[in-house]
Amino acid sequence: MLNPDDKRQAGFERIATGGFGDPHNSYAHSMAWFQNSLYVGTSRDLLALLKLFPPRGDPAAMSPWPVRVPQSVEDLDLRAEIWHWSPATKRWERVYVSPLIVGRNQRNVARDIGYRGMALYQGRSDPIPALYVSGISSVSRGTGARLLRSLDGRTFTAVSQPGLGNPEISTLRALVPFDGYLFIAPAGAGTTWNTTRKAVILRSSDPVGGRWEVVCPPGFGDRTNTGIFEMQVFNGFLYAGTFNNAFGYQIWKTPSTGRRPCSWKKVIERGAYRGSKNEIAMSMRVFNNALYVGSGIQNGGYDRTHHVGPGASELIRLHPDDTWDLVVGDPRRTPQGHKSPVSGMRPGFSNFFNGYFWRMVEHKGWLYLGTFDWSVFLPYARSPAMFPWLKGYINWSGAWNIAEQQGGFKLWRTNDGSRWFPVTLTGFGNPYNYGARTMISTPAGMFVGTANPFGPEVATQLARRWVYVPNPRGGAEVWHAP
Repeated sequence: MLNPDDKRQAGFERIATGGFGDPHNSYAHSMAWFQNSLYVGTSRDLLALLKLFPPRGDPAAMSPWPVRVPQSVEDLDLRAEIWHWSPATKRWERVYVSPLIVGRNQRNVARDIGYRGMALYQGRSDPIPALYVSGISSVSRGTGARLLRSLDGRTFTAVSQPGLGNPEISTLRALVPFDGYLFIAPAGAGTTWNTTRKAVILRSSDPVGGRWEVVCPPGFGDRTNTGIFEMQVFNGFLYAGTFNNAFGYQIWKTPSTGRRPCSWKKVIERGAYRGSKNEIAMSMRVFNNALYVGSGIQNGGYDRTHHVGPGASELIRLHPDDTWDLVVGDPRRTPQGHKSPVSGMRPGFSNFFNGYFWRMVEHKGWLYLGTFDWSVFLPYARSPAMFPWLKGYINWSGAWNIAEQQGGFKLWRTNDGSRWFPVTLTGFGNPYNYGARTMISTPAGMFVGTANPFGPEVATQLARRWVYVPNPRGGAEVWHAP
């Protein structure tokens, strides 16, 4: 739980719990402030899907599985949802549910199993700024991912072909308006949502018209870049960060070019010279005239598919002249000289369990950073002792004690980029809130949406056996601070 001092500093209150009343809503996966209201898109049953469709080359690493999983995916209601919250009424309303479509096996399947991104953009066919929502689909059972649009926050319409014309695309990642266009990074092949065979960025000035153009060579000309993971506008440039399990992420930027082709320049390589342990440029945010970039390793900090990790996250900051500082991470030599963390903290804010620096947001002069913390999985892990010190720590403290007392995402903040202060170290008192998945600053305050797939039931050890019991702390939550 938060101690009293943490609560006073945090100033947050919970405004949604239990997956908006349905614990199958496991992620508050996207957020936007649109027409003076908050919109949240969900993804459902992600732990169950991970069990039913494990990553390639990644055998089940947990026993028992943390949540009850049906024998067949057909027994899950995977229809993603969009929720609306008004600051005037302070009430939640579900405004959209994914439709069912006839899938490849001739059975009804959810067209959208998640809504990953949201952005406001006015294209040539939009009479006013519209809310665009990027989806996640199951291409093995349904169709490629869709892009949705709403003009009023009540009616949402799919305005793209499946996968933007490529039926293999299972997810549409970052959505960023820039230079008069909406930029988007497709990903996914089969059940993999982070990578793709040809990692490209598309742009359109008229998403409703369906005309999209490729604006970079696949992987920026490097075949080891197997995904474009995040994008952010900074100092008149669009920055893009990659997924690269071989050598570590890269960061590229392009200036405004109008209708001309983009002009990309690489500004960071080899995971800021940490290598593959900085596998992904996971998050980006502008603060105090610098671009902060948080890293991560897929699958919670240990990519068993590519044998990367385990490892905790790092944070760097890029300046307009392409120089950079190490903010949180391991000291090292680089072609730009020796780098030591300006915060004085090692990877993960000196916490091994922080596998992602997942989201960042600026609010009232502070930069907030939320993590993914995997310690809640320790009671279920088959081989948690990856290092001798970790085995000793688990034996001394106990896996359940670690999960209950230290589990939950970490939320840190800074007002100068160097001195960081904890807001919560326990997922706002809920160890099943393993990630701060979305954060947004609005005129009505700051909102944090959690990743919490531990519902409706969770595996609990009683004496010498495991049982599944209802979990009132399972399901996505939303927290608010003025």
